[in-house]
Amino acid sequence: MSATRVEACSLSRRFRAHTGTTPTRWLLDRRLHRSRELLETTALSIEIIARTAGFGSIEAFRYHFVRHVGTTPAAYRSAFQPDPHVGSS
Repeated sequence: MSATRVEACSLSRRFRAHTGTTPTRWLLDRRLHRSRELLETTALSIEIIARTAGFGSIEAFRYHFVRHVGTTPAAYRSAFQPDPHVGSS
């Protein structure tokens, strides 16, 4: 077994002990958190948000977003936009 492989396993084990999750899951959670922030607070396109949050493609972004958040990015965003009917006479 190479020293690099041993070091990677050790790093992963230590990371999990410190954070309670794997490095891959931690990174995905950070990307999803950032994308939710951008969907809530900006008018950036879904494609730009996917790229800005670090996803390799819009398809990967949509897949992970739906899988972990439970709704599409567009539907999530619409929940944070003001209702145009509220307050109008």
